[in-house]
Amino acid sequence: MSTPPRIAVIVASTREGRIGPAVAGWFIGLAGTRDDLLLEVIDLAHVPLPARLPAGHPSRGEYPEAVRPFAARIAAADGVVIVTPEYNHGYPGSLKDALDSVGPEWRAKPVAFVGYGGVSGGIRAVEQLRQVVAELHMASLRDAVLVPFAARAFRDGGVPADDDGRLADSVDRMLGRLGWWARALRAAREAAPYDG
Repeated sequence: MSTPPRIAVIVASTREGRIGPAVAGWFIGLAGTRDDLLLEVIDLAHVPLPARLPAGHPSRGEYPEAVRPFAARIAAADGVVIVTPEYNHGYPGSLKDALDSVGPEWRAKPVAFVGYGGVSGGIRAVEQLRQVVAELHMASLRDAVLVPFAARAFRDGGVPADDDGRLADSVDRMLGRLGWWARALRAAREAAPYDG
């Protein structure tokens, strides 16, 4: 049996006082009951990407030295989960910089989203990201996990109330489908290079 797909869980926010790590921790806690995926957290607050990137589209081996460790982690992943807040009806600039900093490493890989924010639960950030990841040749899952009123839910180490199990079900359903896509696209990439 082949190894489980490796999934990079990207914590997008780098703001001081952010709740992104708490949201990612909650998500990993729910996802940790699965043995069919290997999850690795990549917290952008601890990824030293350069403030300015070279002009043009990056390609393998041509990255600035500071980008190479991040590129290697994305290259090793079979799929991605982006944990993103919604700031001013959009996603954080730190995430756009990370997405733009590498190129081929994203291609032909599935991506799913955990959004959080106010009443919308981060849906506007997620919908904008779907356009960006399409340009990166990623396969965006329809399913997303959305956490409304996240600042209140995660304050002082709390987690969202999930009395009806809706959020846990959303996590499980999304990861099941992400695993399917990750295995299918890994096999496809192994069979033939993606021409993207």
